[in-house]
Amino acid sequence: MRIALGSDHAGFLLKEAVKRHLEDEGHEVLDMGTDSQDPVDYPPFCASAARAVVEGRADRAIVFGGSGQGEQIAANKVRGARAALCHDLYTARLSREHNDANVLAMGGRVVAEDLALEIARVWLATPFAGGRHARRVAQIAQIEREER
Repeated sequence: MRIALGSDHAGFLLKEAVKRHLEDEGHEVLDMGTDSQDPVDYPPFCASAARAVVEGRADRAIVFGGSGQGEQIAANKVRGARAALCHDLYTARLSREHNDANVLAMGGRVVAEDLALEIARVWLATPFAGGRHARRVAQIAQIEREER
C-alpha cells in the first residue's frame, strides 16, 4: 500500500516511528514533511498528504501533530478527504469500517508510540463495510459538492 505521511514539529517523532514501521512492513511511504522538530505550521503538510490520496498518488494518508485535531481539520479541507482523529483502536477500526476514512490523524503528545503503531495497523487492515454505511458516506460527499 502507498501511504502518504505529513506532520508538524510536534508530530515529527511519531511520524518517523510510524514511517519506519510501515516501511518495515513493506508499504511504500510518501513523506510530505516536515523533516525535523523545528517549529512549522501544520496545514500545508496535512493538506499535501490528503491531496496525495485524493489525486491517487497514495492509497491512504496519516497525519501527525501534537493533538492531531488541527491536522485532521486541515486534511478534511481537501475535497474528497475523510480524515479521522483516532487515539484508540476502537475509533481507528470504526473510522474505516463505517466512514471509509482515507486519512488517519494522531497526536504525538497524546498517543504513545506502541499504541500509534497498533492504531495504524488496525486502521490500514480494516476494510470499509459498505452497506448502510456507503449511503452515509455518499451523503457526506453530496454535502461536500453542495458546499463548493
